[in-house]
Formats: sequence, structure tokens, C-alpha cells
Amino acid sequence: MQFDQLNRRDFIVLLGGGSAGWPLVANAQQSGKLFRLGYLAFIRGQDSETVLQRLSELGYSEGRNLRFDLRSVDGQAERLPQLAAELVRAGPDVLIAGFGTLAAKAAKAATTTIPVVFTSVGDPIGAGLVASLNRPGGNVTGVSSEASDVVGKRLQILQECIPGKLTIAVLVNPDTPFSTLALQELRVAADARGLRIQVFEARTADQVPVAIEAANQAGAAGLITLEDPLIVRVRHQIAELAAKARLPAVYANRAFAEAGGLMSYGVDRRQLYRHAAEYVDKILKGAKPADLPVEQPTQFEFVINLKAAQSLGLTVPNTLLVNADQVIE
Repeated sequence: MQFDQLNRRDFIVLLGGGSAGWPLVANAQQSGKLFRLGYLAFIRGQDSETVLQRLSELGYSEGRNLRFDLRSVDGQAERLPQLAAELVRAGPDVLIAGFGTLAAKAAKAATTTIPVVFTSVGDPIGAGLVASLNRPGGNVTGVSSEASDVVGKRLQILQECIPGKLTIAVLVNPDTPFSTLALQELRVAADARGLRIQVFEARTADQVPVAIEAANQAGAAGLITLEDPLIVRVRHQIAELAAKARLPAVYANRAFAEAGGLMSYGVDRRQLYRHAAEYVDKILKGAKPADLPVEQPTQFEFVINLKAAQSLGLTVPNTLLVNADQVIE
């Protein structure tokens, strides 16, 4: 059976934007102001680098018309409110929230007046960031990283590799706001496929090996991870531990497949970050965050690591191989 609706790469960009802008920002641009951007990151990485690169393509240059202030908590969530407050005190024209929901929530809590653009949030409404996707309201908008059925599609991919009515382990950080919604969707998809879901929690990097070992001891046949900054940060460790436990796994981020994981199915995050930069540009040119619809991905990328499959003794079905955007050999 061919994997249904496994589409490739591009995203539809919801352009949006009201005719009335933020007057102070618009007037500042006309006067040749040096724009100041604050960037709150949960972990340092591709998100801030890609945002800055796209801003450069849009005509912004550090030292000429842009100052880019990056603050990262390096995975220490408890520091987010403090660094968000520091960035707000510096008076940025736009505050950007890096990968993950926790950074976005900290940015929103820190200001009700400075425009906030989040780069990657799974459930913006459920997290209390926006009133609706089409009309965010307030001072916050950005880019969503998940579609409603994406976790179910990952489960479908995994079942095609390991057919049967099996137990699938789910590695999750319960402190991530998106986890609750994702788990609900995953359970519905599992029930429809006759699969049993068993959840294993990891709030810190030290808990990841314990969780994967517990999944192995419980007799899980496969593994799915619910993406969050912690899980992404320790992706090499997770891929190694899953291989050692001989757990076929499907991940949300291609970085896992590149790190030795079996498969990934999810959005092209580089494009998410580029689109977030485009929202920053719109706001600096006068658009209201309240009028910029939260952008949602409509197409995804699928990556298979054949070397990982061979080490697990798996034969990846041709129906998956022909639909892959990339096969790592």
C-alpha cells in the first residue's frame, strides 16, 4: 500500500497583513533607523542562523541597518523569563522566539507591546500564544511547525516498516506544551491501526537513556519521538541508543536521520525559519502581528537512512523508498 499524501518540500505561504501598520516602526524605517531585533533561543542552532541569513537576503545588514541581539538559555528552560526580560528592556523593534513553544511563551509573557514572531510552535492556540491562526490578535504571530495529522503519518510510516499489531514506544518531554495534543492525536491514530502506544518521559538529557532502556525492556517494537528542543539537542544520543536497542524509529526532524536515525518525516525547518524572517520584515515595514496569519505547513519532507535500516536488519518497503525526498546510503 502506498503511503498516502507523502508530499514533497514546498510550503504555501499565507501572506496576510493589514493595511494599517505599527506607526512607530513604520516611521522609524522611513527615517533610516538602525533596527534592533531580539532573539530568544532555547538552544543555539540553525534557527537563528537561518533567520539572520534570510534577513540579509531581504536587505538587512548588521551594523548598517540592523542590530541582532541573541540570547540563548542553552536548554535551561528556567532561564527563559530572565533572558526574555533582558531582551525586552533593550527595546527591540521585534522580539523573535526561537525553536520550540517554551521560548515563544516566555517572549509573549515578557511584553504586550513589542511585536513577537515565533519561528516554530506546534500548537499556538493551545499554548495560549494566539487567539486564532487566521487572526492572531495581540502582538504575537509566527510559524507553526505541525499539521493536525502529521504524527499519524509518522505512525503509518513506522507500521509499513514493521507490520503487525505491535506496541510502539513514544519518547516525550512532558514539559513541552505541544506534547499533550500530539499524544492525543497519536493515540487516535494508533487505535485506528490496531497499535498500542506506551509513553516514556524524559525531562532532561540524563533521563533519555533511562527512557529508551525502559522502552526496550517493555518490549516495544518501534519508537516515535515527539519533537521538542531537548529531544533535538540530544538527537545523536537518541539515534545511537535506539540502534543499540534495535528499535526502528521515525523522527520529526531530518537532523535525526542525518545523525544516524532510521527515518524522519516532518517539515523543512530551514524553510520555517526563513518564513519567520519574512514575517519580521513585514512587521518592520509596518504590518501588524495581529493581522498576520500564523503560517501552517502543508507539505513535508521524508528522509530514510538505509545504513541505519541495514544495521537493524530491516528491508525498507519500495513504497516508502519511492516516496522519500532523500535516501541516505
